[in-house]
Amino acid sequence: MRNQYCVIMAGGVGTRFWPMSRTNYPKQFIDVLGIGKTLLQQTYRRHLPLCPVENIYVVTNEIYKDVVRDQLPNLPVENILLEPLRKNTAPCIAYASYKIHQLNPHAVTVVVPSDHLITKEQTYVKAIRACYAKARNEDCLVTLGITPTRPDTGYGYIQFEDSPKKENDKRIKKVKTFAEKPDLEQAKILLESGDFLWNAGIFIWTTSSIIHAFENYKPDMASLFAEGKSDYNTNLEQDFIQKAYSECGSESIDYAIMEKAKNVFVRASIIGWSDLGTWGSIYSYLPHIQGNNAVVGKNVMLYDSKNCIVRMPNDKLVVLQGLEDYIVVESDGILLICKKQDEQLIRNLVNDVKVTKGDKFV
Repeated sequence: MRNQYCVIMAGGVGTRFWPMSRTNYPKQFIDVLGIGKTLLQQTYRRHLPLCPVENIYVVTNEIYKDVVRDQLPNLPVENILLEPLRKNTAPCIAYASYKIHQLNPHAVTVVVPSDHLITKEQTYVKAIRACYAKARNEDCLVTLGITPTRPDTGYGYIQFEDSPKKENDKRIKKVKTFAEKPDLEQAKILLESGDFLWNAGIFIWTTSSIIHAFENYKPDMASLFAEGKSDYNTNLEQDFIQKAYSECGSESIDYAIMEKAKNVFVRASIIGWSDLGTWGSIYSYLPHIQGNNAVVGKNVMLYDSKNCIVRMPNDKLVVLQGLEDYIVVESDGILLICKKQDEQLIRNLVNDVKVTKGDKFV
């Protein structure tokens, strides 16, 4: 396992989980399910069977350094990679890949978001091991695809075809194309076709392969991060990263590399996955009480209410009567009451709050 690495991307701000998720404390650092572990802690522990602790890296914004140290006390502090600016996933992955490659040119890495839910963890570990083996043995980029269970409009999709060679794992397929988030009718067509998977945003490759891909498809970004070869893993690294991030563009790894590369494979998986992108997406994972209400909070009292999501601090008493299909969330003195069907508006509501009430509430 000494050549196996994990890179956890933990720099985002989950505005759709407002008011629990705030700029100074976003959702990856929150126990959104009320189980005693934050999403970051769950992600970290999920990868311990796959690689040693010293091979796990967390890439996050520099303002979250202390939060990561508090939540992952066993992670070496030098494994917390600090981004000075939010520049999407391509620079994040380039930074981690060049740094790890400088330490170990034989490294094979899994790159994962910090705020996703995976309920079938043993199945997940098996899937990643198969992807490690594929990536280790050939120059390719592998992604994990989720077998869809419904025509979901909130996810991107990956179309696959048979691999041109015999695979040791029959679930590994050649990627034909990536599809953006569809509307409902398109999603139904994709589901019925049988050759589309949900895009989970989980990637497996050797550092050599992803660096080679950057050189081919994003040469400007590749040359920028390659300049730091003598600075990575020294006390000059952070100054170099400040400079690199000020000069590089903001781009997703999907757009920068994955949609252009010809050597992309996907492994179809059923791992109990959710990106937990909205309050509605966690509805089925929360404890339910009478009326099919999903509730976190020891002092929640509901009357004539059903199908609601209620998330309250344990020291707050809330009494609700006559609500159906609502989201009710209180955090740090901010109360949100919103129809479940309108949860996509939360991002707009947060923008309005910022404009009218200032940054302190977001």
